[in-house]
Amino acid sequence: IGRGIRAGGVTRGDLFVTSKFNAEWHSVVGVRDACSNALRRLDLDYLDLLLVHWPVPAQDRYVQAWEGLIALLKGSLVRAVGVSNFKPAHIRRLLDSTGLAPHVNQIQLNPTMARVAERAFHEAHDIRTMSWSPLGGQDGGVLDARPIRLIAERLERTPAQIVLRWHVQLGLVPVPKTTRRQRMVENLAVFDFTLSPDEMDALSALDGTGDDPYDSDVIGN
Repeated sequence: IGRGIRAGGVTRGDLFVTSKFNAEWHSVVGVRDACSNALRRLDLDYLDLLLVHWPVPAQDRYVQAWEGLIALLKGSLVRAVGVSNFKPAHIRRLLDSTGLAPHVNQIQLNPTMARVAERAFHEAHDIRTMSWSPLGGQDGGVLDARPIRLIAERLERTPAQIVLRWHVQLGLVPVPKTTRRQRMVENLAVFDFTLSPDEMDALSALDGTGDDPYDSDVIGN
């Protein structure tokens, strides 16, 4: 990624660069080192966003990790700080301990796993919801859902574009993953059309029809 940034001829201000660190770095000093390592590898002066990857409650050091992020935020190395896969209970503990809520919580989220309660909690605390695996992963189950297929055919869009537009209209930040250039182009082409309220409802009605999200109380690194 660092080599790509250097070779791409893109102005730094036109990029939004995010990194994460795992449980190995859950301490104030560890977070500082993780950030420094990322910046060195990327050959950048700052990160736009740095996230705690998982809370790992069994280790019981995610509050220290959050304190480390707050320390970085007070300097010039990061512009925003957040968490990933944190439940409301985990975030409440951060708030109780430091008084500062994450700017972002990146959670597993798609129409079959809409995370309504988590999104409401985020909204109440001014936390931006970022959706990972927003298209439902590689099994194709989400994109093959009949309501999504029908809307895609009617609007002459791909099923992925329909799902990504659903995320965007809900105010979420989807981060789809692909290595294919054509799909990258398609995934970005979701800002020139709008889903109707009925179409949004059709996608939201799929909630609960897919797998359960990973339980961050028992997994993570």
